Amino acid sequence: MRSVKARERHPARTDPAPPPSDGILWDVAGDLRILFTLPGALTMQVAHPAVGAGVDQHSVFRTDPWGRGERSVRSVLLWVYGGEEAAAEGRRLRELHKTIQGVDAHGHRYHALMPAYYAWVHATGFPSFQHGQRYLARRPLTEAEERQLYAEWLQVGRVLGLHERDMPQTLEEFWPYWRRMLAEEIEPTDVVRELVALDMKIPPPPYGPRPVRGALRAAWPLLAPGLARLRRFVIIGLMPPDARRALRLPWSPRQERRMRRLGRVVAAVVPRLPERLRYLPYAYRARAAR
Repeated sequence: MRSVKARERHPARTDPAPPPSDGILWDVAGDLRILFTLPGALTMQVAHPAVGAGVDQHSVFRTDPWGRGERSVRSVLLWVYGGEEAAAEGRRLRELHKTIQGVDAHGHRYHALMPAYYAWVHATGFPSFQHGQRYLARRPLTEAEERQLYAEWLQVGRVLGLHERDMPQTLEEFWPYWRRMLAEEIEPTDVVRELVALDMKIPPPPYGPRPVRGALRAAWPLLAPGLARLRRFVIIGLMPPDARRALRLPWSPRQERRMRRLGRVVAAVVPRLPERLRYLPYAYRARAAR
């Protein structure tokens, strides 16, 4: 009898549900175009001194950039398309970050799970999706769609273990928070400068059959500089302009015209691809199962 009453006083915990399968995130999060927008979001994350220090001191992004990127993309897809796996991924990430702590460049101690820092990592996703739609889709989101997208992104925050008090609950609350963070907290950290540098050492991708990997290794000295220029162009060009200004990243009218031309090509081509090619494999399988 006592055990029954105890269960009544302390009901079993229910995991937060991932975003709905008929929502906007199910359409955009696993689309190939996330590969264009995600690098800018990750760069904005490490523009926070504490987050940047954690990545600088604990991440393998220098020694295993391809694997690190692949794991980041898979994690994002799990938050949205993972079903019961979504909450498990959120718990895994929190467990992973429990030991990430240290001192940032300003001499301040940090812990990766401090709500203000963890919330900033989550917060960068919404403006990245919202701004990317203006370039890479056939039309920008309407106001109603932006509100729906933000509501779904809040659900992702709950999956990640954030509390309601740590996330702006409406767009009217989000944009002042966003502007305050850019004005008071965000800066061009060493990791930001490294991610947009043209001389960052990137190893050849470790994918494909052995002959393909061998050919890539042989041609990599010629291919790597072009990849570095493209990465910098995409990171800066698809970053929201106010974030770009806060990080003092240069962007010219000529570059803007080039980005808009690239965006028009992507917006015309990607939606016409068969779904199995348009979506990343995990997202495609989830959508097919739905």
